Amino acid sequence: MIGQGLNRVDGPLKVSGRAAYAYEHWEAGQPLYGVIVGATIGKGRITRIDTEDAESAVGVRMVMTYHNAPVQGPRDESIVLEYWRAQPVLTGPEIHYYGEPVALVVAETFEQARAAAELVEVEYAVGRGRFDFAGDDETYIPKVVNAGLPTDTSVGDFDAGFDAAEVRVDEYYTTPYEFSMPMEPHACLVEPRGEDLVVYASCQIVDAAHSSVAGTLRMDPARIHIVSPFVGGGFGSKLGIHSETILAALAARELRQPVKVALTRQQVFQLVGLRPTSNQRVRLGAGRDGRLAALAHDVTMHTNRDLEYAEQTAATTRSLYAAPHRLTSHRLTPLDLPRGSDVRAPGEAPGMLAVESAMDELADALGMDPVELRIRNEPTVDPERDVPYSDRHLVDCLRDGARRFGWERRPAAPATVREGRWLVGYGMSAAIRGHFQGPTAVRVRLEADGTAVVQSDMTDIGTGTYTILTQVAAEGLGLPPDRVRIELGRSGLPSSWGSGGSWGAANSCTAVHRACAALREKLLVAACGDERSALHGRDPADAVFAEGTVRIGDASQAMGEIVARHHPDGAEAEGTTLFMGDDPNYSAYSIHTYGAHFAEVGVDADTAEIRLRRMLGVFSVGRVLNPKTARSQLIGGMIWGAGAALEEEAVVDLRSGAFVNRDLAQYLVPVHADIPDVEVVILDGYDDKANVLGAKGIGELGICGSGAAVANAVFNATGTRVRDFPITIEKVLPGLPPVED
Repeated sequence: MIGQGLNRVDGPLKVSGRAAYAYEHWEAGQPLYGVIVGATIGKGRITRIDTEDAESAVGVRMVMTYHNAPVQGPRDESIVLEYWRAQPVLTGPEIHYYGEPVALVVAETFEQARAAAELVEVEYAVGRGRFDFAGDDETYIPKVVNAGLPTDTSVGDFDAGFDAAEVRVDEYYTTPYEFSMPMEPHACLVEPRGEDLVVYASCQIVDAAHSSVAGTLRMDPARIHIVSPFVGGGFGSKLGIHSETILAALAARELRQPVKVALTRQQVFQLVGLRPTSNQRVRLGAGRDGRLAALAHDVTMHTNRDLEYAEQTAATTRSLYAAPHRLTSHRLTPLDLPRGSDVRAPGEAPGMLAVESAMDELADALGMDPVELRIRNEPTVDPERDVPYSDRHLVDCLRDGARRFGWERRPAAPATVREGRWLVGYGMSAAIRGHFQGPTAVRVRLEADGTAVVQSDMTDIGTGTYTILTQVAAEGLGLPPDRVRIELGRSGLPSSWGSGGSWGAANSCTAVHRACAALREKLLVAACGDERSALHGRDPADAVFAEGTVRIGDASQAMGEIVARHHPDGAEAEGTTLFMGDDPNYSAYSIHTYGAHFAEVGVDADTAEIRLRRMLGVFSVGRVLNPKTARSQLIGGMIWGAGAALEEEAVVDLRSGAFVNRDLAQYLVPVHADIPDVEVVILDGYDDKANVLGAKGIGELGICGSGAAVANAVFNATGTRVRDFPITIEKVLPGLPPVED
């Protein structure tokens, strides 16, 4: 079953509306509704808050502010990962960023709560906020960057290597604030049950949500029950829980009734974190033969001054290309804006926009084919860690992609090919994404009727978790898929690192594989030692599990019969994966996924309108668990990259710290009319250093480098290099070649 393009097993539930998301669990009964009131300044303190009119409004049951909010647990810095920490809200009069919650209004209907929220009167003493990244020179050095990676790295003598290089590129690239914007807004329903709270949350990591809610509410974790069977996308923004979850829990506990709170789309822009804006300096020094002698990637980005987040933007460069002299660094500029957080492919997405654009600039300066330039700089070992790669097929991706795309037709000189009013250009880039592993446990249970149940608090955020776990369990136990049931997203189940960082599929499937192996062994021990069994005395090493039966040679017995006889209440086993820091393979090898992106664009010679014509991505991701869901993930990432290159940009009002374009009418993302044919090719592979299944994560690889391929195609079409992303009409228009009569 592994490797088959099985249709989503949860598909019928979703298309029929029977898959319940966080806001849709009616088993709790009729809920109350909460609406969050946000601050209208970006820095300062509340001097007066009057809730009298709101409290007397029709249907209102509570107005919570910092005056009457329960005492909450502090953020415990000893908890290493932010997502597991307490997330207190309404703790005082200080305002740290625009939109920060200042009140929660709870009423019998959503409309009543929304109307009463308008009646809350708040006065502020406005402080001097710092909102302008470009105009702020204050920076500092973080201790580490995201994922615990080193802030800076240095190999050789970069300055000497760069100064001696025959050809040099030294450019700055800027990327804007960006948001995850999942289809399902962040929402929560909390139901009190005696002394317990049942929290129906939209989250990517159930264990983190469980720890965070319990820590914030200062409750016994055994009294908190997280339920999150279906999540409508997350892209990093639901790795941790946010104010809607904590406020719903506080209100439900106080009122002893179920309470729902959902963020509006506008509030999502202010309350759930964002990808930091960045200013990236990339320096490349090479010989005339194109071989890199020196490579440096220096990044400065924003952080909230109270809650640090350092995106690992330069880390993507550390394992990509060979060069004896190397330098990477990260610096932070503290601002009074929402905290940065993980957005799909943190680090690689913005970092590869810069590095792969710079590589294209180097190819242009050398007069060399961009594909050939990358092949010439292929490393044999990780150039910074000095360890071998586990399974690296980047060159194969580059060559196969070039062949399939027709790269030989690429215009050798920019702005030289026209089709009527359209300037036509080709672009490409490489892709790399680190593969991560986290502690995950899965329980597999075989019932007496021969059906299997797979249980974990692992989440399915729309990526196909239910389906791939079904496939791995079906293969591991020799069952048809319809005899396997998957139970996910509840805190009482074996814990996992959930979905995020492209680790979810490999972690959970590896754990299922190991649980099935342990369960097979348990059944064989029972059957082969049972004189009543047809398998008695047979060699377990020769056993074959298929079609619900165990067969050894010419003897067989139904698995359900073995279970009923020896484990009448069901037979079960657990499988686990280690944290990558405890797995020797992750220190002995450099483990990544790879790809190559190719894009063709047309640019209107008169208006500078950019139209993406086609995209191709060729990827090496180890063993593919389900090619259908894998293809969907990679296509989605490639489209995201195109949006980052051409459209996505959040604009800050420098007077208040508010995001001006905080809705999907003005914060532009690709729509169907923007995206033409997107082709994905996945190379056959198996990385035995990653895990026993040979599979690696794919959820973020598609975005890595795809935007740079589009940007490089725009340059090839027009001869205009835009280094301030996104690439928009007004940035391209002044540099367009003159129109010939």
